Amino acid sequence: MNRNQHPASFRDPSGFLFTDEGALYRQVNQQYADEYQRLMESGLYENLSKIGRLVTHQEVDIEPIQPEKAFKIIQPELIPFISYPYEWSFSQLKEAALATLAIQKRALNAEMSLKDASAYNIQFHQGKAILIDTLSFEFYKEGTPWVAYKQFCQHFLAPLALMAKTDIRLSQLLRVYIDGIPLDLASELLPKSTKLNAGLMMHIHMHAKAQVKYADEDVEEKKQNKAISKQSLLGLLENLKNTVKKLDWTPAGTEWGNYYEITNYSDSAFLHKKELISAWVAETKPKEVWDLGANNGVFSRLASEQGVFTVSFDIDPAAVEQNYRQMKSAKETNLLPLVLDLTNPSPALGWHNRERESFTERAPADMVFALALVHHLAISNNLPFQQLADFFSDVGDWLIIEFVPKSDSQVKKLLLSREDIFDEYTLEDFERVFKTRFKIQKKVKINEAERHLFLMEKL
Repeated sequence: MNRNQHPASFRDPSGFLFTDEGALYRQVNQQYADEYQRLMESGLYENLSKIGRLVTHQEVDIEPIQPEKAFKIIQPELIPFISYPYEWSFSQLKEAALATLAIQKRALNAEMSLKDASAYNIQFHQGKAILIDTLSFEFYKEGTPWVAYKQFCQHFLAPLALMAKTDIRLSQLLRVYIDGIPLDLASELLPKSTKLNAGLMMHIHMHAKAQVKYADEDVEEKKQNKAISKQSLLGLLENLKNTVKKLDWTPAGTEWGNYYEITNYSDSAFLHKKELISAWVAETKPKEVWDLGANNGVFSRLASEQGVFTVSFDIDPAAVEQNYRQMKSAKETNLLPLVLDLTNPSPALGWHNRERESFTERAPADMVFALALVHHLAISNNLPFQQLADFFSDVGDWLIIEFVPKSDSQVKKLLLSREDIFDEYTLEDFERVFKTRFKIQKKVKINEAERHLFLMEKL
């Protein structure tokens, strides 16, 4: 029997995740029994799961991994793709922040409170931010502060403020600071003008100073000094919500944000490419598609609109932001836009490098799209075809890939600023190398273009 505790689930004594023959379960420990009963009997679980803010689960009768500690075993609904905050667009992180505050407010109405406000406890499922840690709730006691306040500010407010007020790329600090961006660092990096913003002044600048001032203070004394009524706590949540809501970032002025407005495709070529991809998706019937270099998700939607769960990756935060806003506007539920640099993808992070999975550890997908991508990787980043073939065979079982020759204007543009050392960048070499890892099922020249589209199956 193959049973293992999940490597990221070890910090909370209330319980942990484990797998049993590939299925995911959560052990609820005896010490969390009363809180679990309150969560279920108060209507809080039903309320949150009904509105899509808390992952659903079923109580099951299987052998616990640690029977001496076990109270119950529950089986949570599976999230098709686990993503991390440093892969989210600005609006995704903002939605996750507002969802956390909304959950906390509902918890207080049920005399409970979130003991964690970790961004890693939020995932995107069916187009919405959802809490996946069922054991995040504790009893609320009148007069006690919100224990997760600092964590909320570090995981949500600080990165959002830095993205909106300093530079969108500072979201990547979340890859460095896995427990959230330190508030003193955020305070230093934010422009002085943010001190005129009441919310940012209170929750980041003053909060950072208070952390330094009371760093050595006795824990019990700090608790007494921070006594807060429930009404005041609700006021704090409202203030945080308003502060988050007012933060905004408009995607503009980036290399790929308006890519399809400057592409060299004719209308006929663009339509032909879309028709081929749609037909090949329908033919192969993948359960999950990864679109690598998806830009704003035009081609991703050829899969998601067929009911295929599709993760739509791009390096450009503006393109991903546009993609996500379109997804929310159209209420799409099978699409997940994410920020990813394929030449430096998300690594394994955390304790023993096992708390957060690398990009490739979350592979393989049933199908991968690599459209108008190979020339960027091969020419801009000097990646040989063999490296590309090895990579794509690791991350997907089926591959829809586009080859753009040197005669194409987009490749000519790439070669303007560098010496052409790419003697083996030819269609023939591309096919020869990719045949070492894939069987080429179909090859079609796109109408009114010099590009070829391939459907490949991993050997």
